[in-house]
Amino acid sequence: MKLEITLTIAAAAALLNIWLMMRCGKARIANQISVGDGGNEFLIRRMRAHANFAENTPIVLILIAVLELTGGTSTWLWAVGVIYIFGRIAHAFGMDGGSIEKARLVGTIITMLTQLGLAVMALIAVYSNMLAG
Repeated sequence: MKLEITLTIAAAAALLNIWLMMRCGKARIANQISVGDGGNEFLIRRMRAHANFAENTPIVLILIAVLELTGGTSTWLWAVGVIYIFGRIAHAFGMDGGSIEKARLVGTIITMLTQLGLAVMALIAVYSNMLAG
């Protein structure tokens, strides 16, 4: 099994991670802050967007991989992975504040629902097999 869904979503996550790093770097250069956050709110927001991505993405990727191993390729798993990536992009833009700050909430909700849905599906995969066997 090639784990096409997991590999595709992991590749998208890696690209998104690079983009988030570049956004932090751009804020560092603009504010001449090499290390730490210098108390600069904009840089703190960018750093937290990147850190939040790094905190949540491994769990999502692990669940996608295990579910793909358990049930194979499926449309709903593709959809969940793609929606998660778009949610993380929305969250990053929303963390910048201003007129698009509501995108942060959208991204947060998508992230929470993604993890909840994947966790429930993982439990169903385990316990439906146990009850049937």
